[in-house]
Amino acid sequence: MRATLILFLLLSTTLLFSQTDERIYAIIEDISTQRIENDIKTLANFGTRNTFSDTVSTKRGIGAARRWIKTEFEKISKDCNSCLDVFYQKDFVTTNDGERVPKDTWIVNVVALQKGTKNSNRYVIMTGDIDSRNSDPIDFQKDAPGANDNASGMAGTIEAARVLSKYKFDYNIVYLGLSGEEQGLFGGKGFAEFAKKNNWDIIGVLNNDMIGNIEGVDGVIDNRTFRIFSEPTPITETEKEKSNRRFYGGEVDGISRQLARYIHKTTLTYMPEMNPMMVYRLDRFGRGGHHRPFNDLGFAGVRIMEAHENYNRQHQDLRTENGIKYGDVIEGVNFDYANKLTAVNAISLASLAWAPPEPKNVKIGGIVEPNTKLRWDKSEDTAISGYKIYWRLTTSPQWEFSRFVGDVDNFELKGIVIDNYYFGVASVSKSGHESVVVFPNDIIRTTFRRK
Repeated sequence: MRATLILFLLLSTTLLFSQTDERIYAIIEDISTQRIENDIKTLANFGTRNTFSDTVSTKRGIGAARRWIKTEFEKISKDCNSCLDVFYQKDFVTTNDGERVPKDTWIVNVVALQKGTKNSNRYVIMTGDIDSRNSDPIDFQKDAPGANDNASGMAGTIEAARVLSKYKFDYNIVYLGLSGEEQGLFGGKGFAEFAKKNNWDIIGVLNNDMIGNIEGVDGVIDNRTFRIFSEPTPITETEKEKSNRRFYGGEVDGISRQLARYIHKTTLTYMPEMNPMMVYRLDRFGRGGHHRPFNDLGFAGVRIMEAHENYNRQHQDLRTENGIKYGDVIEGVNFDYANKLTAVNAISLASLAWAPPEPKNVKIGGIVEPNTKLRWDKSEDTAISGYKIYWRLTTSPQWEFSRFVGDVDNFELKGIVIDNYYFGVASVSKSGHESVVVFPNDIIRTTFRRK
């Protein structure tokens, strides 16, 4: 009977901490393809949203586009009893700031901040780009509808705000429209510095840049696969951290890579029909996106985008040559696919904003021992039920094994040799939501005899 009782308790614990949240499924169902389509069309119909285009007109240019975005966020806030704080954040750039700056101008971002219930300085951010371009990045006169690049990401960000504003979250969510991406990631740089100046604890940045194309220039058509780009380790790490990695590992376990794994796992849990593809690279080969300025300041950030790009529809003047149509127009956007990737973002934002704070000061030990030991600082957050240890083979891209170990600050995995695996620890809330996994940042010092 004692053995039966132990088995029952083990099974109960496993079920408790592998449960799903019905609210996440409701969020997926609430994402509207029609609303996303309408928003993409509205943004594309501003003609051009080049960073240096008209700011006075009500019908054309980046000024009209950002005012419309701000108005949409304000409508959402009105519907949720003023749950969003909507404002502009801006920085001035001059011709001295780069060859893609033909004249001095303001880089204006549109921000909608949904405050969490815990009055915390923790934030999770979803971004889309406001601006567009044609073949010449400083040509602000000719049309550049930017239907996929990046009205799709901006429309997805607005739709995520519409849906998630119906819920209460522990921590803050920011829905962010960034400008100046095509001229040198100016909007992201300015907002990342704003967050740093205000001492924001950013859980993660989900940068959405092109989430609507399913027909690749290579002829592949795929409406299920999407890419998650993430840098391997923070560029801001210390020399000591770099040195430690040579001996202890962690070359692919930086905070942005853990965020990518979190999104990958969340998608497979709640949207198994999708095929998330983690790409071990900051961005596409030799190219950049608006998560990078956040990475540059030490924040976790990833790029979420379509798997198959169509270069005939990116950064092109509207024209037809040799029977090929060029230009980023509405006809190149698959709105159902944009819906799916918007849902990926929304459920990841919700899961992170409902998750408890990640464990701090995670340490590991077990050198020349048969067992692996882990230690961490327990959080004072009363919503935490306990902690979960993850491990995987060093060649595996995703965490393979896990064990919930309860509300403790240390645990010894018996029979698991430290040399053969990588390890991490996550916090688990009473509702079953987990934090991002934390890779150990120090060693539990013990006396041992080197061989």
